[in-house]
Amino acid sequence: MRLGEKIKELRLHNGRTQDAFAGELGVTAQAVSRWEKGICYPDMEMIPSIANYFGVSIDELFGYDNERAAKIAALADKIEMMINQNNGKDVNMDECVSLAREALIEFPGNERLTFLLASALFTAGYVRYGEHHIDDEDGYSVYDTKRHRKYAEWQEAMKLYEKLLLSLQDGAMRQQTVINLSQLYKNTGEHEKALMLAESAPDATASRLFLRIKAFEGKEEIAACGETLLDTVLHSTELIENIVLTDRHMPPQTAVDMLRNAVMMFDLVCTGSDYGKFNAWLACLHMLRSYYLWLAEDRDGAFDAMDAALNHASAYDNLRDDCPEYFTSPLLCHVKIHADTMPENNRFAAELPEVWPWWDVPKRDAVRSEMQADPRWAAWIQRASTAKTV
Repeated sequence: MRLGEKIKELRLHNGRTQDAFAGELGVTAQAVSRWEKGICYPDMEMIPSIANYFGVSIDELFGYDNERAAKIAALADKIEMMINQNNGKDVNMDECVSLAREALIEFPGNERLTFLLASALFTAGYVRYGEHHIDDEDGYSVYDTKRHRKYAEWQEAMKLYEKLLLSLQDGAMRQQTVINLSQLYKNTGEHEKALMLAESAPDATASRLFLRIKAFEGKEEIAACGETLLDTVLHSTELIENIVLTDRHMPPQTAVDMLRNAVMMFDLVCTGSDYGKFNAWLACLHMLRSYYLWLAEDRDGAFDAMDAALNHASAYDNLRDDCPEYFTSPLLCHVKIHADTMPENNRFAAELPEVWPWWDVPKRDAVRSEMQADPRWAAWIQRASTAKTV
């Protein structure tokens, strides 16, 4: 036990003598000296008074606080890693949720572990049952909220996120909590609650990315502007994709044109072949384009779009091994790509045939069957299976 060493460390840090410390506790300086030398220890009933005197917790006084924090951090990192492994497919969801529950039992009330349990349940609903859409009476795509409300995982996740919002301070965890909870409200038809969350949020220009620009000047300001520009393009193309998918009245060729415009937004900003992590998103957009191209009876264009998706997915998979440090675009030349933070051994390209066209679309099965009858589908699958080694 290092209790004596900790007492001495705290006493010296506070600039107190043994006599002064002893006087506050009503003991002799000799008793304090013996504690600090490890000859004996204070009586247990004195421990709260000692901790209160130095303004620390009892755990910290005994040196447990660092161990506790380290264990929580290790558990949280493992749970987060496992959640990320379940990207569109159930890899270890049962184990992940169980670990998160056990961690929260051991450390009840911990905000990060609570957030991770909610996030694991959020992900579990998607990979176990999927997100489903139906057409409303006007023929527009809407969420199948009646089905989604039956997901026990999402119901529990909402309760955990709502509880977190009562205590979480502003920061990345609170922001992600709001984002995930808003999505769950939409999934389950709680539109008024989603609107209340939206109304309480700041304007886009008051977001972290836009405000970071004001924290820098010169080259650093250009880098911050570039990062915000990329994020804005990403969210703008997400809006285009959402409109295309929701508006079931949109003709297939118009959907193709709109998705091509979304891809071109990245081309206008990146002006080259360096798309970084956005290669994955571009691969998804091209796969969706292939679906609408087939509906528009452009068979060659559909397979060209699938090849484009494969190229982007392969670039994403190889990002750690074959990527410059910075984007090459004049607008982004001071923005780091951060390829070293990407997961190792990505196999997104090999997964494309399984996830095509990535989103839930009304004629997916029929179009897939028709495309599979084309010899080019088998050739595309073969290229996808070997893309990582190309």
